[in-house]
Amino acid sequence: MKTQVIFLILGLYLCAWAHGEGGCSEGEVLENDHCVEAQDSSRRGDSPQKRCDDGFVLTGEECTDKDECGDFVTPTCGQSYLICINTPGSYRCICSEGFRNHGEVDTGACEDVNECKEKSLDCGQHGTCTNTPGSYKCTCLEGFRNKNNDTRASCEDIDECKTDPGICGSKSEGNCTNTPGSYTCVCRPGHSNYGNTKGKCTELSCDGFHGSGSGGQAVGGLGRLWEKMRKNCEGLISGGGEATGQGLLQDVLTGTDEFLSSGQSVGDSTQVTGLLTMMEKAMMLIGPQMNSTTRSSPHTETKLAVKRGRTPPTGPVMLSTGNASFNTSWEMAAGNGTYPGFTVAALVSYKSLNSTPDSSFQDLREKMKMEEEERRQKEEQKEKKVLTELQVVSNVVTACVSNPDTHKLDQNVSLTFKHPQERNESERLRYVCVFWDRDSWSQRGCVSSSTSTHTVCSCNHLSSFAVLMALYDIKHTFELQLITWVGLAVSLACLFVCILTFGLCRSIKGTRTTIHLHLSLCLFLADLIFLCGISRTQKAGCGLVAGLLHYFFLAAFSWMLLEGVQLYRMVVKVFHTNLRPAYMMAAGYGAPLAIVIISAIAYPQGYGTDQHCWLSLERGFIWAFFGPVCIIIFINAFFFIITLWKLAEKLTSLNPDLSNLQMIKGFTMTAVAQLCVLGGMWMFGCFMFQSVAMVYLFTILNSLQGALIFILHCLMSKPVRDEYAKFLSGFCAPEKMRYTEYTSNPSSQQPLKTSPSTGQSQI
Repeated sequence: MKTQVIFLILGLYLCAWAHGEGGCSEGEVLENDHCVEAQDSSRRGDSPQKRCDDGFVLTGEECTDKDECGDFVTPTCGQSYLICINTPGSYRCICSEGFRNHGEVDTGACEDVNECKEKSLDCGQHGTCTNTPGSYKCTCLEGFRNKNNDTRASCEDIDECKTDPGICGSKSEGNCTNTPGSYTCVCRPGHSNYGNTKGKCTELSCDGFHGSGSGGQAVGGLGRLWEKMRKNCEGLISGGGEATGQGLLQDVLTGTDEFLSSGQSVGDSTQVTGLLTMMEKAMMLIGPQMNSTTRSSPHTETKLAVKRGRTPPTGPVMLSTGNASFNTSWEMAAGNGTYPGFTVAALVSYKSLNSTPDSSFQDLREKMKMEEEERRQKEEQKEKKVLTELQVVSNVVTACVSNPDTHKLDQNVSLTFKHPQERNESERLRYVCVFWDRDSWSQRGCVSSSTSTHTVCSCNHLSSFAVLMALYDIKHTFELQLITWVGLAVSLACLFVCILTFGLCRSIKGTRTTIHLHLSLCLFLADLIFLCGISRTQKAGCGLVAGLLHYFFLAAFSWMLLEGVQLYRMVVKVFHTNLRPAYMMAAGYGAPLAIVIISAIAYPQGYGTDQHCWLSLERGFIWAFFGPVCIIIFINAFFFIITLWKLAEKLTSLNPDLSNLQMIKGFTMTAVAQLCVLGGMWMFGCFMFQSVAMVYLFTILNSLQGALIFILHCLMSKPVRDEYAKFLSGFCAPEKMRYTEYTSNPSSQQPLKTSPSTGQSQI
């Protein structure tokens, strides 16, 4: 029995081995008489390693379907243009119109279909297919549009004449003819679109160009220009024309150059008016026939800006030439009237129209005088400013736009002018913005704002503009005139006494005395000429007065330089310290004369100005005086520093000659004081005619210099004082002096001796 049981078990084992697990390959197990993969056994529920198929998830002990389209699982259909549908164990991607699954499987991501390449689409011969995400569109050429406004429909022609009946103007102005993709405007008689076949027709009158015989318009070839503009205008009306915009512009610039180079443009105000009027009309006739352009000629510079379109342009516009700029807006340039389909802005700069007839300033001069008088009365000033001159200091420019109404603008335009020279406004100088108004300059409607380099004009109208420089003369107060006359009279008296002292007193003869004599003589003559002739600008010989002042003031500084050289030689050298008279004359009078001659040859107009008979500030001519003066002051200062240094060394030596060194020290200190006063005077003299305060300081120091020389070299010198005492005593008591002369010891009558090395008195 036991044996049977054992064989039964063994048979079952062998059967199981043959048909069961033993019959499955490695990695498989027998399940329901079938071999399955070992990992799939997790679905049986009786194994702890139970696993679910793809597309399922284990929920508790059961495998449930995974929702691939849910919120918590990232779908693989793509991010746009799709519909995700969940299926048991999987999903499907249903693409939107214009998209398809990648790889032609329903689980592939959706991608765009390029209809323009894969489909036969008809956008028409005037359209182009353009692919878009999920769709396409037909892009039409200018003048065409999609049928029924459907972007995927073919392109058809736009009939501009129907869609915009006023595109060529009213029926009385022009007729519109439609063409494929465009249209053509044919203007009626008396109207023109300036050669632009798609431009709106506007009324054009050529009557304004029949001006060749009026005033100065026929001078210098302008008559021919008016005739050419008339023919061009008539040609625009008839559809032909002898000259195009380019050709007419060149003719206008050439004719303007002839007019300006002839010199007749400044002879009469009507000639200037003719030129400026012609240029405004020319720019408004030429501009609509051209595109934006810049032209330059020897006498003019032109800047044209043109914008076209069915609607008026907007935004800022700035036109610039070499020395001027024009700032406005396209809205102002177009105006508020009927828009002709274009807008023009022009700026013309005249390089040689700076001189205009004096009569053109008459009205402006009277107005400015009245304004200055009213201002002076309000401020109760003591000084009275008198307008002496008005002159144009900028290029004259013509600013014009296609806006027909520019007499009073809603918003101001701005014009910026560059000054030819850098100069600030002052009591004597003012910059004024003006415009040409019927043969004369006027500042009505313009406000100016100036720096040393530019003037900005803000005006409420358009015309031809410029910047004037107004020069004023200040009628000084009685106090200043009194200081001038009394101060210079005192200076002249002191210098005259110095000349007599240094020229007649034999006991003080020497090199320094000779230098002081010529220094006093030069200053005396300079002050005398200054007092008598500095303000005689209306008299003949103003240039001669300026030249003499230049020469004698330079000579005074030259003799001061010689005094510095002499003091230096007295300290540094022991023997032969005297300067030779011939050398002194050459340096004291010859060098200044050479400077004046060279200056007069280089710039003769620099001697004499409109305000004073002195050197002009133009072109830096004033440095013909201040340049040498600065050099002399610098050299003298160097000599004085070396002299004082050498004196200090000798005073500290073992055996100093104290009497002689103290004398030289005194000489040096007086020379330094003299240089400081005269040099300081011309520091203020540099700006003497620019400010009343400078005039006061210069006058006071100028009057002090004569008195200073008298005090330093006469009153503070013991030998000179002795001579004065001797002279006064002989004048007051002549009998006593005669008696003394006969009874005194003859030995006391020996003349004073001078040192052969210094030329100075031993007293």
